[in-house]
Amino acid sequence: MKKMKKLLAVVLAGTMAVSMGACGSTGSASSAAGGSASSGAAGASAGGKGYKVRMVTDTGGVNDQSFNQSSWEGLKNLKKDTGADVNYVESKQESDYATNLDKAADENANLIWGIGFAMAKSIGSAAKENPDINYAIVDNSYDKATMPSNVTGVMFRAQEPSFIVGYIAGKTTKTGKVGFVGGIRSNIIDQFEYGYKAGVAYAAKEMNKKITVDAQYAESFSDSSKGKAIANSMFSSGCDIVFHAAGGVGVGVIAAAKDAGKYAIGVDRDQAYLAPKNVLTSALKLVYSAVEDVSKKAMKGEKIGGKTFTYGLKENAVGIPTEHKLMGDATYQAAMKVENDIKSGKIVPPATKAEFDKFGK
Repeated sequence: MKKMKKLLAVVLAGTMAVSMGACGSTGSASSAAGGSASSGAAGASAGGKGYKVRMVTDTGGVNDQSFNQSSWEGLKNLKKDTGADVNYVESKQESDYATNLDKAADENANLIWGIGFAMAKSIGSAAKENPDINYAIVDNSYDKATMPSNVTGVMFRAQEPSFIVGYIAGKTTKTGKVGFVGGIRSNIIDQFEYGYKAGVAYAAKEMNKKITVDAQYAESFSDSSKGKAIANSMFSSGCDIVFHAAGGVGVGVIAAAKDAGKYAIGVDRDQAYLAPKNVLTSALKLVYSAVEDVSKKAMKGEKIGGKTFTYGLKENAVGIPTEHKLMGDATYQAAMKVENDIKSGKIVPPATKAEFDKFGK
């Protein structure tokens, strides 16, 4: 439908008023005439209650207890602070991405968020078709040469909190065997896996102990039953702590830990509420903070298109919860020292297998 509006705009482009009416655009004259939304003009002219932000989830859904839910919380905060018009569309399967992005465009959104690296191709295509709309995507950065001028990437140094929770797992394990459950293999999930493995190794070296890490993938971000099955297998084989970076799959990991009387480590948000006696800690990725921050930049008319914003410990956008009753003060304080060493650059957590292979050598 958005394409039909654009065609109509071209046919009736005799005057600016007619063109803008046909497109249903809330942008400025420059964007209506073909200028890029990355100039921020649309945000400057709309602002506040007149500014529309839409979010398209990945297949985990808006209540995934993870980064989709956190992203939506960021937009709700945006609405509370600025009065912006915010809403979301859930994707049940990957084939829904393009359709849902079209729906958001048809609502004349000023800014459309895609949540998750799996939406990168769909976001790129939608941005090309709708140059008058700003797009932003969580957990993806395009190549500079090909990055659309009306798309903003939001990345996190997820290896940093993953290293910290790995260190905590290493300090806490009684069996000398811990686990990692990933969703779908990607460069993003590599940050969690190898950051975690490095943290475990760092603790093991510090204590002069051997600790192994069993890593498996669910090839899904929504199948909680598969997450539970994988975690059950890990607990049965001797793991006493399992960290997940798997969205909705991780709900099953935490359920398995509760049933087995073992520990799980949450991700993205503090997931202790899912099993207060079994979630040792969580690797926080404060997606809500980044989503709100970038959205406000767009609303103020800042040029955000064609850029990637990266958030980590230095930006106070990742970390672990302050609550630490399951690990005790000594382990928590040791973890805080590790956090400070990462902030200072003394420790540089690996984000890839190649970096992990070189870590500590």
